[in-house]
Amino acid sequence: MALKGKPIAIGTSDTTIYTCPSTIEASVHGLVFSNNTGSAVTITLKIYIQSLGTTTTVATGISVGANTTYTWPKPINVNAGDLIQAAASTGSALVCFYSVYEGSAVAAAVGFTPRGAWGSGSTYAVNDVVSYNGSSYLAIQASTNQQPDTQTAYWLVLAAKGDTGAGDVSGPASSVHSEIALFNSTTGKLIKRASLTGLVKATSGVASAATAGTDYVAPGGALGTPSSGALTNCTADGTDAVGFRNIPINSKSAAYTTVLADSGEVIFHPSTDANARTFTIDSNANVAYALGTAITFINMTSQVVTIAITSDTMYLAGTGTTGSRSLAQYGIATAVKMTSTTWIISGNGLT
Repeated sequence: MALKGKPIAIGTSDTTIYTCPSTIEASVHGLVFSNNTGSAVTITLKIYIQSLGTTTTVATGISVGANTTYTWPKPINVNAGDLIQAAASTGSALVCFYSVYEGSAVAAAVGFTPRGAWGSGSTYAVNDVVSYNGSSYLAIQASTNQQPDTQTAYWLVLAAKGDTGAGDVSGPASSVHSEIALFNSTTGKLIKRASLTGLVKATSGVASAATAGTDYVAPGGALGTPSSGALTNCTADGTDAVGFRNIPINSKSAAYTTVLADSGEVIFHPSTDANARTFTIDSNANVAYALGTAITFINMTSQVVTIAITSDTMYLAGTGTTGSRSLAQYGIATAVKMTSTTWIISGNGLT
């Protein structure tokens, strides 16, 4: 250890007291400030850290009385290229002496202290490392409540948050859990909240509100008659059978041959037609009624209605005789198909 150099005059701006050579490390001892004036002077002591390129304030407001000296109480260890600097409050004859031990060993590495996420109420020391908004920062001055991303005199960026990139989907902060998202533009991946309510339909991938009566039958609404085409696959009782709340009446005032649509209906001879008529059940070859088909006949005139059948067979219930049957006034009879070519008929006023 040896005394280094001549006394160094300290001015009001940062004055370099000692520079550590570039290939060694050093420990500065006996740092003595001598005030030869008749007034007290305050000193600010700093260290320039060459590896970080920043200056750290060690102490401020050090008071040196008139015509007295002040000795810094402990060694200051520095690494290659570091500077010890001081500045006085006023121009004066203040001078500094020191002794130093310089070692030829490579300077020891300075360790970092991980402190986790930065907090405004925490106190940080030099070489503390924190994270803030996706980036990490190294403390280069002791501080409290100095926000890392803006207070560059206290923090050095170690690793900056990466770019989010152009491929990520981005949406509004106002979105809520399970809400439907829609594209907000024709290009890119911006999304927006779906403002649609009720039932929704999609046309070529584009969502829009569905219209009651056009896109769906409103709940509680009646099923209307289709504007075109046949209404198929509709059931009344959970089966494929046709069911009615009442029996449809098909009034005929002329000779008539039944058709498939007459299944389950009444062929009615009104009192206004005072003429004998023949109502014929068509053959299976022409009209393939389903087995179990029932057709009812009613005659309201004094003229007999003949119930005939073409090439198939119709049995009279109770006797088994075949052929055409006569239905008197106020008579009612029902014919039921038993096999593909046979029927059975029964009723009142039927002979």
